[in-house]
Amino acid sequence: MGLGPRSGYCLEKHATEERTMRRRLYFLLPDLRTAHRLEEALLLARVGEPHIHFLAREDVDLGGLHVASLLQRSDLLHGMGIGLVAGGATGAFAGTLAAAGGSSLALGGVLLLAVLGALLGVWIAGMIAVSIPNSRLRRFHRALSRGQILLMVDVPRRRVREIRELIRSHYPQAEERGQESHIPVFP
Repeated sequence: MGLGPRSGYCLEKHATEERTMRRRLYFLLPDLRTAHRLEEALLLARVGEPHIHFLAREDVDLGGLHVASLLQRSDLLHGMGIGLVAGGATGAFAGTLAAAGGSSLALGGVLLLAVLGALLGVWIAGMIAVSIPNSRLRRFHRALSRGQILLMVDVPRRRVREIRELIRSHYPQAEERGQESHIPVFP
């Protein structure tokens, strides 16, 4: 049985869904040994290392595990988004006031101030937000402070049940803590 002319399209569509339509599963693990064994099991189940993230207290050495990135640990993206909107609006407002006040500032000048305000807002808010823990992970702070390890694993939607069952069956000590359907593509 040969592949039809649309099979390339189907394979390409499947690959695109595989990259973009992911769910983030959360599990709390009791110790480092469990985390290492679970990472091995996920890698053997063909979950790529970039999709496996561990987070622990700052004083816990995760010893070779794929540690959550700065974007996953902090509120950087959220803060930058707020800075973009607030800075852009402030720049546009300042430009409009200057134009209304008799300045020779034209529409281009107002837009330029809006863009400069947005850039400044992104930079300032990003500098602040990088030190703020991710608000989506707030619910795990108590468990992390007690020494537990958070596993975040990003899997294609079609593999959620499979991966969840793998973890439940082989690692009953892993405490399932839900899933997120809207995760950024790159962090």
